[in-house]
Amino acid sequence: MDLPVWFEIGSLIVLVLILVADLALIAQRPHIPTPKESSLWVVFYVTLALIFAGLMWLFAGGEYAGQFVAGWLTEYSLSIDNLFVFVLIMSQFSVPRRYQQKVLMVGIIIALVLRGLFILAGAAIIEQFSWVFYIFGAFLIYTAWRQAFPGGDHDEEIKKESVVVRLLRRTIDISEDYDGPKVRTLVDGKRMFTPMIIVFVAIGMTDLLFALDSIPAIFGITQSPFIVFTANIFALMGLRQLYFLLGDLLDRLKYLHYGIAFILAFIGVKLIAHAMRENELPFINGGENIAWAPDISTWMSLGVIVVSMVVATGASLIAARREGRDVTLDER
Repeated sequence: MDLPVWFEIGSLIVLVLILVADLALIAQRPHIPTPKESSLWVVFYVTLALIFAGLMWLFAGGEYAGQFVAGWLTEYSLSIDNLFVFVLIMSQFSVPRRYQQKVLMVGIIIALVLRGLFILAGAAIIEQFSWVFYIFGAFLIYTAWRQAFPGGDHDEEIKKESVVVRLLRRTIDISEDYDGPKVRTLVDGKRMFTPMIIVFVAIGMTDLLFALDSIPAIFGITQSPFIVFTANIFALMGLRQLYFLLGDLLDRLKYLHYGIAFILAFIGVKLIAHAMRENELPFINGGENIAWAPDISTWMSLGVIVVSMVVATGASLIAARREGRDVTLDER
């Protein structure tokens, strides 16, 4: 059973309308969301994703629904990793907290556009060259290693301005101060960009780098461009509210990167196994399929993703509680 075309088109229209409405709310009322407001929005988007999975199960069967849930959770976990970088960028450029919602929403839109382009390119490449899964798999395993063992001062590396940002500073006039959420302002009668343009570029470059990791990862779960794109939309839609909900809690999730690394490594192995089963490279097994390569099911992938994130989050919170208890005892 395939997904009906009307379902795919209708879903994309509804999701775009939700994103537009969300952006309009931010533009009309920039503010710092309360924990309650952020919690309700996160619950809303998670519920919406689960309803979407249920509809997919109803119209196309459990395999498609399972692929969407596994892909959504993978992208959601990788998107949480984005939040660490967003916190550093907001701090580095001293973005006023009440305008951070707009910055995050613009960043999310940039991410969706970039990921949409990557998805179209990835789907076209996969259609023509099945051996690309070897490359995707190896890249994800390499990324997992760097995620688990970054080396050096990772935060300082992130805080270094990219070449594009440095070029931007040299080529356009940028004011010293923000003018609300505006990108352009008037200083002594001269039109200038505000520092907000630099923040948008920094967020966009970060989104581009994360897309390089996330798109190969989700193609390891499903080859359906529609499922890949909708999983990315649902993962990114709740990201802005999650940023304000988690707040300082992000610093306490010290083992989260290990969970994400394990997920990336697992999907990397799954991609290589898939490439082996579909092997067409003449210098590997004489160009024949490798029948003994494991076929990892969607539901096994879903289980690994959930367990990895639960264990990493639980271990982080337990460690944070113990450290807090030790600090209290030291103070006494």
